[in-house]
Amino acid sequence: MLETERLIFRKLTPNDAEALYRIYHEPAVLKYFAHGPPDSVESERAGIERHLDYYDRHGFGLWATILRDSGEIIGRCGLLSQQVDGATEIEVAYLLSSHFWGRGLGSEAARAIRDFAFQALGYSRLISIIHPQNLASKRVATAIGMTFSRLTRLYNMDVEIFSITRSG
Repeated sequence: MLETERLIFRKLTPNDAEALYRIYHEPAVLKYFAHGPPDSVESERAGIERHLDYYDRHGFGLWATILRDSGEIIGRCGLLSQQVDGATEIEVAYLLSSHFWGRGLGSEAARAIRDFAFQALGYSRLISIIHPQNLASKRVATAIGMTFSRLTRLYNMDVEIFSITRSG
């Protein structure tokens, strides 16, 4: 559905549960998330099955993020509709296996998702919700042109909102 030089994005399927379960259990991956990893591959599969309806409701969602060269699922990235401070916002969300950090893949993924949201879906504003200590995620957000917008409370923790508005 969406491709970059090194990545392919497609809708998640229940068959992706095992790969995502492994990624979520890498010690650093969910360090700054409000929730922990799924209890089992089956619970991750159930979560993916619930997410299938999300695609129909919103026209977007989280996508399996696949390394083009190997065909390996290395994470899940995409768009989420979020309620932030009483307003509906569209979030550019990105999560990659720690084995692939530091290669510019997060920025490549986020940039493609930003462009898809602006060009194909017509959104004029996007955000990323970032834990204040997650410096790597802030680097990805700024690499795609986002700037710090504000500090707020979401998911029972303080988070920073980074945002970008489509120009032109």
